[in-house]
Amino acid sequence: MSRKWMKLIWIAPLALVGIAVFVFVGGEVVMRLWNWLLPSLFGWRQLTFWEALGMLALCRILFGGFGGHHGGVNRDHWRRRIMEKKCANMTPEERERFRETLRAKWGYDPTVSESKGQ
Repeated sequence: MSRKWMKLIWIAPLALVGIAVFVFVGGEVVMRLWNWLLPSLFGWRQLTFWEALGMLALCRILFGGFGGHHGGVNRDHWRRRIMEKKCANMTPEERERFRETLRAKWGYDPTVSESKGQ
């Protein structure tokens, strides 16, 4: 068997255990916080573990979304801002060397995207 498959044999069960632990801890934290605060503050009843897990899932759906749909745009925005700050401190020679590195390594020409933005 190749090393890739040997790693996969160990990683897959560990990932499943990690997911189960994460779900259990999340449900337990929600249940304990709810049962500690809300019955004494508002007179609401206590939750069971399964109700707390359902609340956690419901809050994730309502307030957290399903992930990925806007994260990439925001992440790219911050990467661009960081690169603009770095490039602002470069001399023209350093900037040209950086562009040559991008062209050689990734086939990317920043001057094309710069001309489109203007």
